[in-house]
Amino acid sequence: MARLHPRLLEALNLLPGDKPVHLLTRHSVRELAKNGFADYRLPLTPEGVDMARDWGSKLNRPVDAFYSSPVGRCVNTAKAMAEGAKKAGLLKALPDITTDTTLVEPGCYVVDINEIGPTFLKMGAFRFLNQHLQEPFDGMLSPAEGRAKLAAYLREREPQAGHLNVHVTHDTILAVLVAELHGRRKITEDDWPWMMEGLWVWFTDSRMHWIWRGDHGHCAL
Repeated sequence: MARLHPRLLEALNLLPGDKPVHLLTRHSVRELAKNGFADYRLPLTPEGVDMARDWGSKLNRPVDAFYSSPVGRCVNTAKAMAEGAKKAGLLKALPDITTDTTLVEPGCYVVDINEIGPTFLKMGAFRFLNQHLQEPFDGMLSPAEGRAKLAAYLREREPQAGHLNVHVTHDTILAVLVAELHGRRKITEDDWPWMMEGLWVWFTDSRMHWIWRGDHGHCAL
């Protein structure tokens, strides 16, 4: 049975109560890939919908907006989370889900899908991302450039103080971002984001703050 990462809930008590906060989260549980690659057609399972709805009900602060990768399983994760948030009184009405290509590839790190796509398919996600962290591929933004792009994207979509915006994305984007924030040049299997696992982000002046698996960090913008 799928479950949330055990340190995800505890982060709710570590967030600043007076700051606009973002949750950049992986989508919920999807159907299994038959060929080893999770193409964008794979939908959520019924269990995945239930888990997203339940997590949405536990966000513990008012939600201003939901953003999503255009991929169906991400949009449906956002919709289910919104349903849970509304049931818990964190939303007055179900919002429209705003899709944005910054939350998908190509669009975030990938600049030229024709140049980099065949290499990704040949290497697989895990090997590909580890190589990119050590020596960025042509046709992609470097990890630092991608982090700056995501930070700018979030800052342009700030919720009210004390409120939350949710952004549903993919494991590959989240994995590289978290590694770069921690100064790591290698991802292990233990580092890989769980289904529905997310990074909490907020900003103070010229710094970006985050919480990942209960650990708080920050860096200059």
